[in-house]
Amino acid sequence: MIHGLVERPLQFSLDALERYPMVTATHFLECAGNSLFNAVMPEPMQAGCDMLYGLLSNTEWTGIPMRVLMEEAGVRPEGKWVVAAGADGPSLARSIPMEKLMSDGMLALYQNGERLRPEQGYPMRLLLPGFEGNMNIKWLTSLWVAEAPVHTKDESGEYTEILADGSSVQFTFAMGVKSFITHPSSTMTMSGPGFYEISGLAWTGAGKVAKVEVSADGGQSWAEAALAGPVRPQALTRFSLPWQWDGSPLVLMSRATDETGAVQPARADWKARYHASNFLHYNAIQPWQITAEGAVQNVYL
Repeated sequence: MIHGLVERPLQFSLDALERYPMVTATHFLECAGNSLFNAVMPEPMQAGCDMLYGLLSNTEWTGIPMRVLMEEAGVRPEGKWVVAAGADGPSLARSIPMEKLMSDGMLALYQNGERLRPEQGYPMRLLLPGFEGNMNIKWLTSLWVAEAPVHTKDESGEYTEILADGSSVQFTFAMGVKSFITHPSSTMTMSGPGFYEISGLAWTGAGKVAKVEVSADGGQSWAEAALAGPVRPQALTRFSLPWQWDGSPLVLMSRATDETGAVQPARADWKARYHASNFLHYNAIQPWQITAEGAVQNVYL
């Protein structure tokens, strides 16, 4: 249902929606709490990328541009926000800027070429490329057009970030620029000195990844990695760099920059900005320590 500050409140059946023109795009979807263990644990967790970065996906989405449906409903000039609600257990609802919905928002019906699965929001979900995962409402039931955000329990509580000075910041919708090396990475073991290809993933909620740099000396020097094309907006980008390991202990890390000029921060800088309790939107540089024996470990710098 689309209602609120619209000229024509509308209610759609699934059969009716299937008749609309659809678009297909590839985008990442990341939980605002992804990498929370690195954010809050006093000592680095020795776990693999699946545990440290696993609240992340990158898939092909097919659905109806939200602009088409909102224009059919006739949004009034004062309708600057949309409250999206879903049929999940906790009744998740989020306030979304109309500008975002109209620019690239999608009513997603398909994922990777098949109908949405039940756990992914069947029969339909909202897709807001680059925005934190919880805003991509699953099992979508209604879009209510309003003048201003309504400060639901979710956005006024769970998804509000506390800063170091005790103040709070709200509506940090887009996920920050981020990268990490997947090979080699924590819990892996090197096969002795010699040639390797360093490889990893980078992404940003602000658009496209502009470059990724890799350091093999704990950040003292950096070399630019190759990006595997096509580099899509709000999508995971694979990077790689040839590397010769001489067998000595060292620290590997990657640093991404996006097309807006935003640079992935060091952990110390990220921690200095937020209260110790905050774990949302953690996007700090990930260091992997390689021992002389070839063990790869998660470390903080």
